Amino acid sequence: MRRTTWRIPALLVVMALVLAACGGDSDDTTTTEGAATTETTVADTATETTMAEETTTTTEAATTGLTCDEPVTVGVVTDLSGPLAIYGTHINRGVPIGFAYATGGEVGEGLEQTYMVDDCEIRVIFKDDQTNPELTATVGRELIEVDGADIIIGTVSSGATASLQSLALDNDIILIAAPAAATDITGKDFNENTFRASRHNYQDAMAICDQFVNNDGYQTFVQIAPDYSFGYGGAAAYKDACTFEGGEFIADDVFAPADTTDFTSYLEPFSDTDADALLVTWAGGGFVPLLQGAIDLGVVDADTVLGSPFVDNIVMPAFFSNAIGSTSTILYHYTAPDNAINDYLIEAAAAAGTFPDLFDADGMNAAIMVVEALKATNGAVDADSLRAALEGMTFEGPKGTIEIRAEDHVAIQDMYIVKLLNVDDVEFKYYEYIDTVRPQPPCLLEGDFTARCGGLPTGSLTGS
Repeated sequence: MRRTTWRIPALLVVMALVLAACGGDSDDTTTTEGAATTETTVADTATETTMAEETTTTTEAATTGLTCDEPVTVGVVTDLSGPLAIYGTHINRGVPIGFAYATGGEVGEGLEQTYMVDDCEIRVIFKDDQTNPELTATVGRELIEVDGADIIIGTVSSGATASLQSLALDNDIILIAAPAAATDITGKDFNENTFRASRHNYQDAMAICDQFVNNDGYQTFVQIAPDYSFGYGGAAAYKDACTFEGGEFIADDVFAPADTTDFTSYLEPFSDTDADALLVTWAGGGFVPLLQGAIDLGVVDADTVLGSPFVDNIVMPAFFSNAIGSTSTILYHYTAPDNAINDYLIEAAAAAGTFPDLFDADGMNAAIMVVEALKATNGAVDADSLRAALEGMTFEGPKGTIEIRAEDHVAIQDMYIVKLLNVDDVEFKYYEYIDTVRPQPPCLLEGDFTARCGGLPTGSLTGS
């Protein structure tokens, strides 16, 4: 099996400062579809788009005859200035592109935007929650009570998204969770007014455990995760999925506070183990000292790889510069999907002078969901009407077909297996596409909602 020797590059110090400038640490976050291994790199097969090209950001106007008695207000809560602003920026960019695509309009700018579908006006209002659950609740209430939001999209942090779930339920409006990944959102904290546009921990875990155990030959694992919902969900999903594939965990899981800067005491239990991979569930700047600590203690070395999905374009050079040639999973990279909607996303981002990043597709998908739901309800925004439209909805987005599972509101979607070729391409063309997978996670509903799971596998993959 391939082994990767890790050494902290000088760029990590730079990235630590960049991430620190964004704030502290907090939460982010199979069945194989028949794309065969290819010898062509995604850099060769991707749409030939450069930032200097003139691009259009409109699509054919919808002709649904949609009418709304009053403007529909959509509130978007994301991190624009806090510790996870590096991810919130993706949502802030992807949502307007999604509304422009779905309505046939221009990509909006600023914190208040307007889109039209026939005679239905959609107002989109953005709020910055700085990955602070208390502020999330405050801006959420403002959106509902002051701005009259009918639907909310958000947010980056899984813990903060829990605040939005309660608000949406209490005010009987619909929440579309994006990009928070904690399984609890559509698991133990499920309510009928919350839907996902993004994947959750289990989809990450099922994709990467299948790759690690069945393709890379890794058999033994240890893992560390942050001490809150995103971390618990990730750790449970990794343990279940890797065990299901035949892997073994040879030490107890370790959970560290999200604001940890010195991981020595948390990683020491792994220093005497001989695991094939250290699985890491983390989000934000804490990944830098975590990785440094793992290398210093010999937890990650020539015999033990870092087990993590590939991350966003900007942070990849810091975290994976010594892993060239390795293969892992990624939620989304703009060079992986091959469809017209992804082409539109690439062109719209290029018109803004950039390239789509890890969560741009989530933002675009959330906006498309809203427009498709309004078309289905003919503009009705009451929770009952929207819920009926969203449960079981299938629509096309930049990642291809998205299925909103009626039972638990999980968004079934493609994930990608890619090989890391470089971390210095100026257009972030880092990968060779290997395969597409489409994990079907178990239904994790609890209590009175368990009956909703119907015929879906429940509880865990291993049945424990």
